[in-house]
Amino acid sequence: MPTPPATAPDAADRRRWIALAVVLTAAFMDLVDATIVNIAVPSIQRDTGASFGAVQWITAGYALAFAVGLITGGRLGDIHGRRRLFLLGMGGFTVASALCGVAADPGMLIAARVLQGAMAALMVPQVLAIIHVTFPAHERGKVFGMFGAVVGLGAVCGPLIGALLTQWDILGLQWRPIFLINLPVGVAGILLGRRFVTESRASQAQRLDLGGTVLVALALLMVLFPLTQGREMGWPVWGFVSMAASPLVLAVFVRYERAKARKDGSPLVELSLFRLRTFAAGAGVQLTFGALSGLFFLVWTLFMQLGLGWEPLHAGLTGVPFSLACSAAAGISVQKLVPRFGRKVMQAGALVMLSGALLYIAQAGRYGTELTSWQMIPAMLLMGGGMGLIVAPITDAAISEVPAEHSGSASGIFNTTGQVGMAFGLGLSSVAFFGVLGEAGGRDPRAAVVDATVTSLWWVAAGLVVIFLLLFLMPGKPRTAGEPRRAEESRTDGESRTDGGADEAATPRDEHGTADADRVLVP
Repeated sequence: MPTPPATAPDAADRRRWIALAVVLTAAFMDLVDATIVNIAVPSIQRDTGASFGAVQWITAGYALAFAVGLITGGRLGDIHGRRRLFLLGMGGFTVASALCGVAADPGMLIAARVLQGAMAALMVPQVLAIIHVTFPAHERGKVFGMFGAVVGLGAVCGPLIGALLTQWDILGLQWRPIFLINLPVGVAGILLGRRFVTESRASQAQRLDLGGTVLVALALLMVLFPLTQGREMGWPVWGFVSMAASPLVLAVFVRYERAKARKDGSPLVELSLFRLRTFAAGAGVQLTFGALSGLFFLVWTLFMQLGLGWEPLHAGLTGVPFSLACSAAAGISVQKLVPRFGRKVMQAGALVMLSGALLYIAQAGRYGTELTSWQMIPAMLLMGGGMGLIVAPITDAAISEVPAEHSGSASGIFNTTGQVGMAFGLGLSSVAFFGVLGEAGGRDPRAAVVDATVTSLWWVAAGLVVIFLLLFLMPGKPRTAGEPRRAEESRTDGESRTDGGADEAATPRDEHGTADADRVLVP
């Protein structure tokens, strides 16, 4: 097995910490760009004349491209080198950000956002794999803790950065700096990544499944395109035909995946995982939760700016209690609560979040366009805290019964499911929010936004009830340390898989990396 050239201990230590800073910055960029756009939507509409359908595609296009390319991006890193794909993804992400920043019309902005999501799908899966091969086992706990902190920071900073850059109107550019800020960060990341990130590949990587990728993308578009555009086009018949035909394409995808598994053992989706009740239920929770998140965050920011008339910074600051409550609850749930109470923690999270949604509905109905930030805080704390109790432990719970040889595929599929759900949620806003808004007629536009928000929150509440019920299918008690993945400790087959940034031989808490025994470092 090739080994990196000998390096002085201090220099090697410095190199890997700089490499960590580079990949964590890339993860931060992705997290921020997934959330930064919502707060700038009103500014984008005013400047470009974007319709509500275009607004949905500006947000959903990124999520859909990211979801479709996530597993393939991970496999490309395994085959061609994780540093190479990381740098390619970061370079492409930077170029796409520049195109977003100079977009002359909504169509160009949508295309650039889709490209940005596709490049993120090349970049992001490599992050945790690079961390795993760069740091020894005894340091990974601390490093993954730092990664978790970056995730939390990204959730808090995305809307705030977007609000500041939009409201400051730097050089009269209005919303464009939310994308242009990526340019210096991306260039610095590429230069430092070339020097300090060590190349690595999987010793045995799965083959690409481009046919499966095309089929699943087609099936998703056959639902999302008519769902998003249907309202503006008067709900044409072809839209309903397209949505009805989507399950047929999914059936073809299933048959293709089975044939692919028999042929070379490298399907895009390991269908046998869905025979595990825990994984199937967890994927259902992840899909539903992603849809609710996509719908809620878009509607929430539009409600504050279009319905309440707030400036972007006011809206961004109002979201801070939500983000802080989510981060705090996530930490407590994983460290303290889940080891004692198992799935009841996630079910409690669904109920707490539901109570926050119902309180929000009551407040919006009572105060209407006069609702204040202070009145909104209790609902935001409940919804944020409830979300934290669910999002932190759901991944480990869902893959807890997955065999070791499929844990990489399971993690990749699970991450993809959440992104697909977010794209669906953004598409659903066409019915739940914009549809109600379009029926307002000559009413006060701000009051119409309040009504549309209340309707959307009822959709969110219904989804939380579904999540609560699905969680009954999850394990009632937390998994004992080392079970049922004890087989991972004695694996000798040398297989490695990084679907969507996951590795089958990783430790229970490090599903996204590559096992020491399987890593191949390329000097």
